[in-house]
Amino acid sequence: MSTGSDAILERMMALHPKIIDLTLDRVWRLLDALGNPQNDLPPVIHIAGTNGKGSTLAMIRAGLEAAGHRVHAYTSPHLARFHERIRLVGELISEPDLTAYLDECYAANDGADITYFEITTCAAILAFARTPADYTLLEVGLGGRLDATNVIDQPALTIITPVSMDHEAFLGDTLAKIAGEKAGIIKRRVPVIVGPQDDDGLDVIEARATRLGAPILAYGQHWHAAPERDGIVYQDEVGLLDLPRPVLPGDHQIQNAGIALAALRHLGCDEAACEAAVTQAQWPARMQRLRTGPLVEQAGDAELWLDGGHNPAAGLALARVLRSLPKRSTHLICGMLNTKDARGYLRPLAAYVDSLTAMSIPGEKNTLPAAETAAAARDIGITAYEAEDAAAALTAILTKEPQARVLICGSLYLAGAVLRENG
Repeated sequence: MSTGSDAILERMMALHPKIIDLTLDRVWRLLDALGNPQNDLPPVIHIAGTNGKGSTLAMIRAGLEAAGHRVHAYTSPHLARFHERIRLVGELISEPDLTAYLDECYAANDGADITYFEITTCAAILAFARTPADYTLLEVGLGGRLDATNVIDQPALTIITPVSMDHEAFLGDTLAKIAGEKAGIIKRRVPVIVGPQDDDGLDVIEARATRLGAPILAYGQHWHAAPERDGIVYQDEVGLLDLPRPVLPGDHQIQNAGIALAALRHLGCDEAACEAAVTQAQWPARMQRLRTGPLVEQAGDAELWLDGGHNPAAGLALARVLRSLPKRSTHLICGMLNTKDARGYLRPLAAYVDSLTAMSIPGEKNTLPAAETAAAARDIGITAYEAEDAAAALTAILTKEPQARVLICGSLYLAGAVLRENG
């Protein structure tokens, strides 16, 4: 049996014919075979939602670590390497540890059907249970109710970030149905922090919380966060915080910061920890300015940005960021999955970009072909071209506009491929 994590992960991909098959039965079976490590985790903060989960988690982690706490974190998908999904007390899991935990889970599973996400989530839980820490931050992979992370009976806190339309084939075709799946992480008498929501979603979330006796800390009712001059103002029942703007760019990060601050205040963190949450958080491929690497060298005088948002709400948030930046000729390099609403994602961006160059996501069997992404762009009035890869797309753009702003966007899988290519 190979000792490398990549080889084990490849074997795990073959344990189930589907990438997504929402049920908890296989997870419970494997966790039982492993001795139920989910019962031995440091206090868990469980985060679901459509947009902002990762950024919110990153800010909570920054705040808790600034307060001196040791923090585990589980996120998905990874960008360049699988190790990014599992942080043990603040550090990416080491190759020897990852290999050992994956091997143990693979052996305990004994060849039974289980999806890649399910078995790797069990490996993360095993790692967290065996490594002392003060908190465990768990980001839901898809939905919530039947997500592989939803195996914690009594988390310290649950969080639901803004809910919008996404993954309709798995979660339902209305906002209320999707919110119901996200609300599945709410547990009896465990406080739930709720970010800004449409009324249809909020009604469903509040109904479940009320039924389970879970105290609700909801945006607009129990806490507020808003921009003010060059900073943000956060207010809750404890009092007022006047803080710098989040280091993560975009006005949508203010609402994510508000959610994180509500969590930190609930956990008893002081103002210094709250300030660290907004000033020290790091989260790649969320309107990230690339400043080093071969693609940046190729870009010369151009600005090069990277974002992994991929649904209509993310497109709207990205459009607001572009609107706020200094005027500059702006061009997209875009690749998307065939499960996404390409027109819905691109429509808000149309007013702020001069062209789009479409590409297929390298190595991704579920990529939307470049020609279809380009066609979706043309349908909503964006001048569109096609290219084989990001480097070729960048060359074509810079030939015409050597000082352009170039944004590579449309998928976290594309963002990961770009980060690998850019070294």
